Amino acid sequence: MKRKHSFLKSFSHELPLLLLALPGLVYLIINNYIPMLGIIIAFKKLDYAKGILKSDWVGLKNFEFLFSTPDAWIMTRNTLLYNLAFIIIGTIFAIVLAIMMNEIADRFFAKYFQGMYLLPNLISWVVVSYIVFAFLNADTGLIPKVILPALRAKDINFYTSPGYWPFILLIVFLWKNTGYTSVIYLSSIAGIDRTIYEAARIDGAGKLDQIRYITLPLLKPTIIILFLFSIGRMMYSDFGLFYQVTLNSGALFSTTQTIDTYVYRALMQFNNVNMASAAGVYQSIVGFILVLGANLLIKKINPENALF
Repeated sequence: MKRKHSFLKSFSHELPLLLLALPGLVYLIINNYIPMLGIIIAFKKLDYAKGILKSDWVGLKNFEFLFSTPDAWIMTRNTLLYNLAFIIIGTIFAIVLAIMMNEIADRFFAKYFQGMYLLPNLISWVVVSYIVFAFLNADTGLIPKVILPALRAKDINFYTSPGYWPFILLIVFLWKNTGYTSVIYLSSIAGIDRTIYEAARIDGAGKLDQIRYITLPLLKPTIIILFLFSIGRMMYSDFGLFYQVTLNSGALFSTTQTIDTYVYRALMQFNNVNMASAAGVYQSIVGFILVLGANLLIKKINPENALF
């Protein structure tokens, strides 16, 4: 009886928090878990007349057909390499930017620069694609028509030259996302006890020494958590970046085709639901393995910062 009373008292205390989390949990179940039932499409030959459940099972034939095409290697390579570059270079840029913003003493300018760096993240990818187009298009673009002639360089049609796009996409990604990520690191830096820095200054440590021996080590838990989250999304690409910014140019597919854009094109252009679903399952399984592997590695190196 006493245990039951204790449970009811604890439940009544936690009830407001549970109600607060309820909308998010409902959204998570509806948006993330219920659609997982559609995984069976990857193992069927979908017949709209029969419906999903009554369509014929084909086993792994959709996966065999997917991996027999050169698209499987291209989209996997592009997705992994782009995300690897985004994680490593993006993390470095975000940490450097956060440290720089933390050194701004004036409150007004600190808030101003935080807002300016965060602004690109709020801009739609459609708008970003037009901004990039204004720089790169062969007819009126700033780079082909102004900068390249001024440098006496050869004319370049960027939207038919796939070799330039790994660098273009990296620059656009950093411009749009670094500010948002840096705010997360900035909040972690702001939580560091200032007396540690004061003690370091008394001991004669300069600004670079404080960053090296205080800021970066204390940022390590945040870096590891964000790294694990990024690894979890490593098989997923930002659809707007790879589809909108490239204007869906077929000439660029060798360097811009990712799993997400492939699935979209398979659905919208070829109506190949079976292969699109197989690609999605493949994407999820590899992503899950990467998360487990990254967490296992971190658990061996630093168990305190592992997720599980």
